[in-house]
Amino acid sequence: MLFKTANLPQLGEFDEIIDVRTPAEYAEDHIPGAINCPVLSDEERITVGTLYKQASPFEARKVGAALIAENIAHHLQTRFRNHPKSWRPLIYCWRGGQRSGAMSIILAQIGWPAHKLEGGYKTYRRDVLDKLATLPQNFTLRVICGATGSGKSRLLAALADSGQPGSGQPNNKQQVLDLENLAQHRGSVLGRLPGQAQPSQKWFDSLLLQALQKLDPARPVYVEAESSKIGTITLPDALFNAMHASECLLLETPLEVRVAGLLEDYHHYLANPETLIAHLQALHRFHGSQQLEHWTSLIRAGDFAALVAELLTLHYDPSYFRATSKHYANLDQAKRVPLTNLSPEALIKIATTL
Repeated sequence: MLFKTANLPQLGEFDEIIDVRTPAEYAEDHIPGAINCPVLSDEERITVGTLYKQASPFEARKVGAALIAENIAHHLQTRFRNHPKSWRPLIYCWRGGQRSGAMSIILAQIGWPAHKLEGGYKTYRRDVLDKLATLPQNFTLRVICGATGSGKSRLLAALADSGQPGSGQPNNKQQVLDLENLAQHRGSVLGRLPGQAQPSQKWFDSLLLQALQKLDPARPVYVEAESSKIGTITLPDALFNAMHASECLLLETPLEVRVAGLLEDYHHYLANPETLIAHLQALHRFHGSQQLEHWTSLIRAGDFAALVAELLTLHYDPSYFRATSKHYANLDQAKRVPLTNLSPEALIKIATTL
């Protein structure tokens, strides 16, 4: 065999990790830091797969080999053209089979010390799930609780930023796990970010594992209280259970401050009232047609402050406190943090006291 094989603990030993799967496979999930150099396009993989099923494996391999050779030639003439002889690539495909084998053979034949990942992406994905099932229990979590709009996300950002150069505060930077940032969603019915799609579940898992592996288990980690799902993303059971058993901080923020903060955070809806009306239809099963019509009238009248106040008192607050009191075992003993100002300066000041 011209090329050598490597396993997951050796990932850091290579100059480049090359994912030779299709662009669609790569987009769904990949080893963080890997580049995509497909040996078959999405359309070509479908063509070869159809031939395999409808004609014969032999015919499929003939067509597939020609396409793979052409695509590898393209990568050699472009992406790999100026790499020195010492360049050490690690190649993987779905199961460490023919696609990564073809690329590895050619690169090794040229003279590069090419390695193929044993088990391919499938082994990597299994490793991610195994680690996510155990790693969260290694951390001391401090869960930031509080009603919708109370400043949980803002305080989390202040904890991460406090003590940075120019903050005027002592070096008191805290460890944070920002799940909503990883999920690209604010975690509510109206939590979709404008122009931003959520990652796939698999890519979120990869990003989450990468974030956890950067944390120091000897120091506390602040995380915002979440439900089991953030938009379309589901949190791993081990992390969700660890959050429920952890120490809590409870933010106490007046309603008018919360309303003002939410109008800032969700300003994109103010310019797109019909989108807001459409997204609010998800609450119909909880509040009925009459209430939805009333909220629609407030939106079309431009009375967003009244709308937000009603959404908080009638929907978000009851459901949030019902869920947190049920799941967070230490909420009754939570340290209470009064917040009357959600400005960055005020939040950094609070963060340095924690």
